[in-house]
Amino acid sequence: MESGNTLTVADLGVVDYGAALDLQTAMVTARLEDRIGDTLLLMEHPHVFTLGRGADERFIVANPNAVPTYRVSRGGQVTYHGPGQLIGYPILKLEGRARDVTRYLRNLEQAMIDALREFGLDADRRAGLTGIWIGQQKIASIGVGIRRWVTYHGFALNVSTDLSFFDLIVPCGIEGCRMTSICKLSAVQISVHEFSASMQKSFAQVFGYDTIISQTAAQIWQQLDSPRAESQSQG
Repeated sequence: MESGNTLTVADLGVVDYGAALDLQTAMVTARLEDRIGDTLLLMEHPHVFTLGRGADERFIVANPNAVPTYRVSRGGQVTYHGPGQLIGYPILKLEGRARDVTRYLRNLEQAMIDALREFGLDADRRAGLTGIWIGQQKIASIGVGIRRWVTYHGFALNVSTDLSFFDLIVPCGIEGCRMTSICKLSAVQISVHEFSASMQKSFAQVFGYDTIISQTAAQIWQQLDSPRAESQSQG
């Protein structure tokens, strides 16, 4: 299995949230066992609310459409995922100086800032908070999990998202937080697929990968189903 400066990217399209959780769980185990290398999963989800480990359910203010809700093993409060939003789940083994949670979070932010700049949008951080803002509005959220220094969960950036769903929650537990999207701020309509291409490039640059390998969902699952001994004999 290739590793080191190689990043595998799987752009999976629309994936049910529960299925994405199962995939991440399997991939974290495989990464811990070195059956796979560092991988960035990119996708969209159907409408869903998620709550971090210690999130307050009262931050879901209303749910008239019975949007599914999950409490998961990431940091952070409540957020919304849905069509038109690019979701990124990095499955990375942090080693050496990279074993720094704050550094990891800042790198995720920088990768999104750099990708947005390619579309003429000047995004930035906000002191004391995690995520990305453009002006007074938030465009991307981050909530990560780390198991024995292998990362999972990740980031969500609004490309053409229906922002009305954020009105049903207190986004990230920040009172008065208003969300925005690329398509709301740009005169040019951008697809999630188009933004994904820029995000892959900026992610690789910020995290120091010099090679990107693309894989399909079938290829990902084939690797996960392969016995460890077979993987090591080929590595």
